[in-house]
Amino acid sequence: MNVLTIRTDKPEAELGLYRDQKQFAYDTWEAHRQLAEIIHNHIRELLSSQAIDLAALDGIVVFKGPGSFTGLRIGISVANAFSESLRIPIVGSDGDGWIATGLSLIASGTNQQIILPEYGALPNVSTPKK
Repeated sequence: MNVLTIRTDKPEAELGLYRDQKQFAYDTWEAHRQLAEIIHNHIRELLSSQAIDLAALDGIVVFKGPGSFTGLRIGISVANAFSESLRIPIVGSDGDGWIATGLSLIASGTNQQIILPEYGALPNVSTPKK
């Protein structure tokens, strides 16, 4: 079972590939404000480095928060889109053991279908200037 993990709650984004709950590929980079522009390239490169096609993914585990409003929104949106389009299970997880928890849920057949971010606080939205 090939599972993609995604974490985008901080400036350093993380992707992982797991087979039978063991990591076999990993990518991390300083994404900052370019996350939305480059996350798909990093996913494609990670899969290509292991000669894996998107269709070979069996599940997705995504870090759901708390963390950066924009970072979580982007990473979770990408994960939800892949899950829906590939028709594969997705789970959201948090805490220090988020990967192990998520992989266990995927292995048990859990599919949360859509993940919503948990920001940890209300977004800081400024009032419009007139």
